[in-house]
Order: sequence, then C-alpha cells, then structure tokens
Amino acid sequence: TSFVQSAFYLGYFFVAIPAAMVVRRFSYKTTILIGLVLYMAGCSLFFPAASMAKYGMFLMALFVIAAGLAFLETACNTYSTLMGPRETGTRRLNISQTFHPFGAMTGVYVGSFVMFKDTDATREQLTQMSASEAAVQQLQMIQSTLLPYKWMIAVLVLMFVLIAFTKFPACKGKVTANVKSSSIGQSLSRLWRNPRFTFGVLAQFLYVGAQVGVWSFTIRLAMQMGGMNERSGSWFLLTTFAAYFVGKMVANLLMRKMSPAKVLAIYGVLAIVLLAYTILVPNISAVYAAVGVSIFLGPCWPTIYGLTIDGLGEDTGVGGSLLVMSIVGGGVMPIFQGLLSDATGGNMQIAYTVPLLCFVAIVAYAIKCMRDPLPAQAPVGAVTAS
Repeated sequence: TSFVQSAFYLGYFFVAIPAAMVVRRFSYKTTILIGLVLYMAGCSLFFPAASMAKYGMFLMALFVIAAGLAFLETACNTYSTLMGPRETGTRRLNISQTFHPFGAMTGVYVGSFVMFKDTDATREQLTQMSASEAAVQQLQMIQSTLLPYKWMIAVLVLMFVLIAFTKFPACKGKVTANVKSSSIGQSLSRLWRNPRFTFGVLAQFLYVGAQVGVWSFTIRLAMQMGGMNERSGSWFLLTTFAAYFVGKMVANLLMRKMSPAKVLAIYGVLAIVLLAYTILVPNISAVYAAVGVSIFLGPCWPTIYGLTIDGLGEDTGVGGSLLVMSIVGGGVMPIFQGLLSDATGGNMQIAYTVPLLCFVAIVAYAIKCMRDPLPAQAPVGAVTAS
C-alpha cells in the first residue's frame, strides 16, 4: 500500500512544476490536452502490467496517471479562477468542483462491488489449489479488473477530441506592459517570500493530508467500532462522499452571502468539533461523526486554492503548480495517523487527532485571510479567443 501511495503522490509532486512551464510557454488548453494524453497512457499501461503480472509496471501506470492529473489540476484549477472577475474566482472554482464527489463514489462502487466482488471467495479457493493453478487463477483475477480502464480510456479519448476542437478563452496572470516575463526561478523566489502564499501551501498540504486520513480510516473505524467487515464498512465510505457533495453544495450557496475565507473558517471549526467527537466518544456514533466530517471537507481544497493564488499576477500559474504539489500531503499525514494508532494499541479513534490538528492550522489560515484581505484590483486575466 505504501508503494502505491508513493507512486501516486510522487507523480503530483514531480510533474506539477513542468505543467506550470507548459502553461507559461503554451496555454492552459495545451496543458489540459497533455494531461489527458498522460492519463490515457497511464490507463493503457495497466494492460501490459496485467499480462506480465509485474508489480513495478502497476506502480509505473499509477505514476503516469498521477502525472496526467497533475497537468489537469494545475491547468483546470487555475484556469477556473482566472476566467472572470477576480472577486468571484474562488467561488467559480468551488462550483467547478461540485461534482467531484460523484466520481469518488463511482470509484468506490466499482472497486468494492464490481472489480473485487468475488475476491473473498477466491482467496479461500487459492489455499486449496496447487501453485500452478493458483498462479493461473491470480492472473485471471488481475485481468478481470481491466474493464473499467477500457471505459476510462474511451471517455478520455472523447474528452480529448471535444477539448481539442473547442476554442478556449486565453487567460493569463496580469503582467505589467513592456516588462519581460519572469523566469520560473524568479516566480518561485517571489512566491516563497510571500507569507500569505506559503501559509496557503502549508494549509493545502495539511488539508489533503487530513482529507485522505479521514477517508482512509473510515472503514477501519467502522470495523473496529461496529464489528463490520471491510465490504460493509465500505458503505460508510460511500456515505462519506455523499456528505462531501452536500457540503460542497451548501458552501456554494453560503459564498453568495459570505466571503470564501469566512466559509472556510466556519467549516473548519465544525470539522474540528466532529473530529473531537470521533476521538472522545467510545461507541458507534463516533463513526457517524467521522462520516459527518466530510460535509465540512467539501469546499476546503478549492477555497484554499483560490485564496492562495489570488492576486499573484504573472506568478499565478507557478503558484497553482506548487499548490498541486502540496497534494503530497495525502501521502504523508496518514503515516502519522497510522503511527499514532499503532502506538496506542491499534486505537483508530485516537488517530483522528492528526486531522484535527491539521484543521486547527486551516482555520488559522482562513482567519488570516479574513483579517488581511488583499486590496481590490482589476481582473487578473485578459480573455481572448484562442
């Protein structure tokens, strides 16, 4: 599992800056198309990996998929904030990500109830087979998981064609007239001297770590507190994603009346309350509280992203790529949860202390953005057909 997580999150970490360079050299549309190609390539690699039954090939496929996602995240998230008035950029990004939970729910359903529906029975059969028969059966099991990737490739090809033949408004961070654009190194130097930006990157790192930690431990918590098996516990994870969607929808409505920073602060405080309940209450209701936390995860990623890149001008693309790199937090913080759980005799409840502390920092960032709002200025991007 650790190798799988490493392959996935390192793809984001190492490829986000190259994605920003493509944005700067070409366009957001080109970056999106490259991301789709990499995503298709990663899905395609699962087929030779399954034929050869080589673990390393599966890890390579995951890395390539993550590289494609890094291109897509770097381009699409920043593009959403730039395509229109600056003051509604964060709200636009929240709206554009509203249906992300449906993809997450589909993934859990396909994984738990389609791809691996017969895995438990097969494990029992494998113990009764000879080595050669078991090897053949295991290869068939691997091959049976490939159908979703065929559908994914078909959808990605369709998306590529539609985007390739669609004219995109060209949005770039505002640059002072007659001034040569900065290099990537100059942009990085300016960004790291910007305390609001660096705090935002840290908040995003901690948020992704908290999100992955809450979701990763939900099934284990349900198994420990409710005496469920893994398949039954996965229903809690599906409910978690439904709660995530509800939280996003409510946040979109609240942002019509409140600033994004205020919504982030309120959601963060409520997440802390539910996480504290999850840690302290020793019965099945702690699992429901853990599921409820996902309501308040809803707007966090796009809101932190939008607040952090707000007002960066020509450094917006590079800033967005650094925020995408912070996704690596999802591979780091759950490790601390696991260590804390192990140190307390396998207690899954106490492990939720890690995401609670992450949300304390997120609330602090939201309060900073509320107290020190950036000055109003003209929209950061000029829009032309391309």
